Amino acid sequence: MPAGDRKDPYRAYNFLIEIDGITRAGFQECSGLDATQDPIEYREGTDALTPRKLPSINKFSNISLKWGITDDSELWDWRKSCMDGKVERKNGSIVLLNDAGEEKLRWNFIEAWPTKWTGPSFNATGAEVAIESLDIAHEGISKA
Repeated sequence: MPAGDRKDPYRAYNFLIEIDGITRAGFQECSGLDATQDPIEYREGTDALTPRKLPSINKFSNISLKWGITDDSELWDWRKSCMDGKVERKNGSIVLLNDAGEEKLRWNFIEAWPTKWTGPSFNATGAEVAIESLDIAHEGISKA
């Protein structure tokens, strides 16, 4: 039996994030890439004994980014402006790269703003990198 063209899956470690007006692209982790649509159960008195399942609104989880802390403050500044009541919405993309660094897949998110910033945990007996994180709410995602 001939093997044919083999298509290996892409690895999860080679990605970058693009956000309007923010130049930081390298992150340790990106999660929360999902979309759900809960069913609404509905039944009228003359229907069968099982309810209809109607689609409800689309919901998108917050995107969570984690990175090693440096003196780059662009993401903190974006969150700080939201805390000060000046919510600046941005569009962005999560880009999956192959091993050669070429773009293979892209997920675009719209109307995003940072909802939560978490600073690093410190431990004088450890040797880990100090990690900070940012949760970003958005109003939609599409695959390009």
